[in-house]
Amino acid sequence: MARKSATLTDSDQIKDQVFSELQALIEESERLLNDSAALVGDEAETLRAQVQLKLRQARQAANRMRNRAQPVVEATQDYIGGHPWQTVAVSAGLGLLVGLLLGRRH
Repeated sequence: MARKSATLTDSDQIKDQVFSELQALIEESERLLNDSAALVGDEAETLRAQVQLKLRQARQAANRMRNRAQPVVEATQDYIGGHPWQTVAVSAGLGLLVGLLLGRRH
């Protein structure tokens, strides 16, 4: 049980960090796009360089997150591979629960 909660905690931390970094990238990109509306010449080149830098940083962050998430993915795959009937039962139970909840809404 401790392994499952540690894996879930790691997964949640990774997910939160990815969303935070993506949100920061989106905000920075929006700022750069707004700033670029009236730029030409050298200013445009500088802005292009900034955008390229931000994209490179985003790729690096995505690679770091993928590398950090890989052990979680492998642990999940190992668990599913080692417990196929439990996985089927849990999936069926979740499907039933979602079906019941959706059925109540109508």
